[in-house]
Amino acid sequence: MTRYIVRRLALSLFVLFGVSIVVFGLIHLAPGDPARLMLYDTAPEEEVQAMRKALGLDQPLYLQYWLFLSHAVRGDLGRSLYYKQPALDIILEHLPATAELTFAALLISLAVAVPMGIVSAVKRDSPWDYAGMLIATVGQATPVYWLGLMLILFFAVQLRILPTSGRGGIEHLILPSVALGAPLMALVTRMVRSGMLDILGEDYVRTARAKGLAERLIVLRHALRNILIPLVTIIGLQFGALLGGAVITETVFAWPGVGRLVVTAITARDYPLVQAATLLVSFYFVAINLLLDVLYVYIDPRIRYA
Repeated sequence: MTRYIVRRLALSLFVLFGVSIVVFGLIHLAPGDPARLMLYDTAPEEEVQAMRKALGLDQPLYLQYWLFLSHAVRGDLGRSLYYKQPALDIILEHLPATAELTFAALLISLAVAVPMGIVSAVKRDSPWDYAGMLIATVGQATPVYWLGLMLILFFAVQLRILPTSGRGGIEHLILPSVALGAPLMALVTRMVRSGMLDILGEDYVRTARAKGLAERLIVLRHALRNILIPLVTIIGLQFGALLGGAVITETVFAWPGVGRLVVTAITARDYPLVQAATLLVSFYFVAINLLLDVLYVYIDPRIRYA
C-alpha cells in the first residue's frame, strides 16, 4: 500500500505539471494586454512597455513559465496583478466558501439520489420508478445557471423565503448547493438504480430471499454494499465537475468563493491569480481521487494494491 501511495503521489506531480503548462499556455493565448488593463485606455506606449517590463511580461514565454514554476515549487504562486497581494493568500481566503458550497452540494445530492435510486430499483416499473427517473432526467438535462436563476426567481423573488445571493447562514447555502448538486444527484440516481437492478437479479440474492431474509436486509447489506465501489468512483470523478460548476454557481448567486474569484481574475487578465487558483483546485482534485483509491481497500477487503 505504501509503495502504491508513493507511486500515485509521483504521478500526481506529473499531472500538476501538465496542468500548469496547459493553463499557462491558454492564458497567454487569450487576447488583451494585462499591462494596459492595469493602466488607463489612453496611456502612452512608453508607460505600457514600462509596466510590461515591471511585470516580467516582456520576457519570452518559456522564461516566464520557468520563473513561475521555480517559485511555485517553493510555495510562491505569484502576486496578483489585480489585488496587489500574494495570489495564494487571496485564494486561501476564498477557498473555505467554495469548499462549503461543494460539500453541501455533495451531501444534498447523495442524500436525495441514493434513496431515490434504491426505491426506483426495488419498485421497478412503478409510479415511484417513473417519478425518480423523470426527476433524474430533468436534473441531468437542466443547465446549472438556468436552474440557479429559476430557484432565485421562485424561492427568493416570488415566495421570499430564501435570500437571493451572498454568503451567510444556512439559508444562503440552500439554493446554490441545490443548483450545484442537481446534475450529480441525477447521475448518482441513475447509477444506483442500474447497479441495484443488476445485483438484485443475482443468484445469491435469490438464495437470501429463499432463506427468508428480510427484504430490507437484502437491499441494504447485499445490494447496496456491492455498489459502493462504483458509487465512490462516480463521486471522485464528479468532484472535479462540482468544482467546475461552482464557477457558474458562485457567479449566479454572488457566492464569494474561488470560482467567482477566477471569473474576476480572467476578466482582469490576472495571470498569476488564474494559474494559482487552477493549480490549487487541481491539487485538491488529485488528492481526493487518491483518498478514494485508498478507501477502496476498506470498502472491499478483496482489493489489494501490489
